[in-house]
Amino acid sequence: MMNGYERIRNLIDGKPVDRLPVMPITMMFAGDYIGAPYGRYATDYRTLVEGQLRVAEDFGFDYVSCISDPAREAADCGADIAFYDNQPPAIREGNALLADKTKLVGLKAPDPLGGGRMHDRVKAAALFREKVGGKLMIEGWVEGPCAEGADLRGINALMMDFIEDPGFVEDLFAFVLDLELDFARAQLEAGADIIGIGDAAASLVGPMIYEQYVWPYEKRLVDGIKQLGGRVRLHICGNTRALFAGMGRMGCDIVDLDWMNPLHEARSVMGPDQVLLGNLDPVSVVRDKTAAEVQAALRQCHAEAGDTYIFSAGCEVTRDTPHENVCAFRACSEEDAVNP
Repeated sequence: MMNGYERIRNLIDGKPVDRLPVMPITMMFAGDYIGAPYGRYATDYRTLVEGQLRVAEDFGFDYVSCISDPAREAADCGADIAFYDNQPPAIREGNALLADKTKLVGLKAPDPLGGGRMHDRVKAAALFREKVGGKLMIEGWVEGPCAEGADLRGINALMMDFIEDPGFVEDLFAFVLDLELDFARAQLEAGADIIGIGDAAASLVGPMIYEQYVWPYEKRLVDGIKQLGGRVRLHICGNTRALFAGMGRMGCDIVDLDWMNPLHEARSVMGPDQVLLGNLDPVSVVRDKTAAEVQAALRQCHAEAGDTYIFSAGCEVTRDTPHENVCAFRACSEEDAVNP
């Protein structure tokens, strides 16, 4: 029988697998599962690793992830971040680091090994390698150009910049690209096998702006991570139906789709070989339905996506999801096993 690392690797490489992999995102769920306040989960890599390992073991996941919140890079750049005892850190939008965009010229990219929040994530990757390297797929995480640009500039200001000052947007995205490649490199060297790219803000732009300004920098980030020896999972929260063509030709190992995106449409646009992941509604289905109903919905996802597919919710499994519903992912994977 394959282990989780082998299973995901083989599926990505187009090789036989014994069953389809299971890769739901669990962050607050994992913190609650080990009785840790989320503020500690997001700021202490040892707590994050403990939570991920426990969830992976008890619910039969094929991977562990370093993801906790999108504010790590921005925090180390000097952004104003609010920290909470039992909620994720949040960027204070009203006090954006680049509210004055002229500050970009003097902004220095932080060292991912400089002792800050980025370094904490790198330490998580290293501890994962020590504990489960070669057994479970280890996922690092970086923010995509649009998401990190919004974190630094402010989401509303960035949306206006696409129209009013596209030159600044390109300068900002170039800064972010270098920042994220350095961060990805540090995580890969520490122990990550695959890097998730979270670019949620990209779902807020139309296809013309996406193709002209966002896609080229996402593509450079994907290609750069692959040149470093990593694999890539692209995760764009929200409705990305208008962006399917661009996402499908980016060369990602896994394309992660949120719940409002029809898998059959994504498959039609992206072709048979692109590995798709998702995409049950984390609230109305994964949390609120019965375990049997979750499994039925997962079977439908599998039917629409075909066998180049990974079982998951469309986004993060919520912290109050019944445990039996989380068990449904592995149960469905075993039920629909693919013969090697």
